Amino acid sequence: MKELVVVSGKGGTGKTSMVSALASLSKNKVLCDADVDASDLHLIMHPQNKEDHEFFAGHVPRIDTQVCTQCGLCKMNCRWHAIDDNFTIDLIACEGCGVCYYICPEQAILFDENKCGHWYIANSRFGHMVFAKLGIAEENSGKLVTLVRQEANKLAQQKQLDFILTDGPPGIGCPVIASIGGATLVLIVTEPTIAGLHDLKRIIELTKHFKIPSRVCINKYDINLKMSQEIESTAEANDSKVIGKIPFDPFFTKAMVEGKTIFEYDPENSICKTITTMWDCLWNEISESNN
Repeated sequence: MKELVVVSGKGGTGKTSMVSALASLSKNKVLCDADVDASDLHLIMHPQNKEDHEFFAGHVPRIDTQVCTQCGLCKMNCRWHAIDDNFTIDLIACEGCGVCYYICPEQAILFDENKCGHWYIANSRFGHMVFAKLGIAEENSGKLVTLVRQEANKLAQQKQLDFILTDGPPGIGCPVIASIGGATLVLIVTEPTIAGLHDLKRIIELTKHFKIPSRVCINKYDINLKMSQEIESTAEANDSKVIGKIPFDPFFTKAMVEGKTIFEYDPENSICKTITTMWDCLWNEISESNN
């Protein structure tokens, strides 16, 4: 299944606004929000959930006081010092490694699966959508990203749709790696700042490592034309290229505040033409790919 993943080197570059705009243009696709740590595509898409599934990952230990003999083996072997003198477990300090569970001679420690969040299959005005919400301060976001992408792939095949449009996480960490593996094409949204250029270099290096072709969109390119030129040069030097330069326009933010795409909020805006041209380039590359 062909997949376009939209990422950014850091948060706040306009990645989700760009995904929502592309959702307005693309047909026969599944929308996938893989930014599970800070999922927000649903704020614009307003999906109606059809399925709600709990997500479990990792384990949380607890001591059965009726069975525990307070022999002290668990406390002695816990390298995180998460078990106190009263044989209660500090879940903030606990890393869920399971040593206490396996070493307890009385089997007094239970090792329950940890519910980390929820994932959903939904309908939106732009088609089917799969997204998730990771719980506050929960881990295993990479595992949840993989699950969401797998479900989006299944849904696309079941509905005989053409491709998947994925809103990926920012940065270069585990969630990003989980979101771009096996993708057809990656669109990197950046901005013309020193931080934007620095993070662009890192994310391009990551896509090159996994041999995934990338293209670049410079959002608010006209706030620093010199830096935008440097970004273009950096992209070309790294087997990528800039295919879209979006000028700064407060209408983008106003559309987001009203829960709309830029095409819904102001279809006559010149930005819409720029994004349409960029989408045509992206779709041509996706269609011609052998992936």
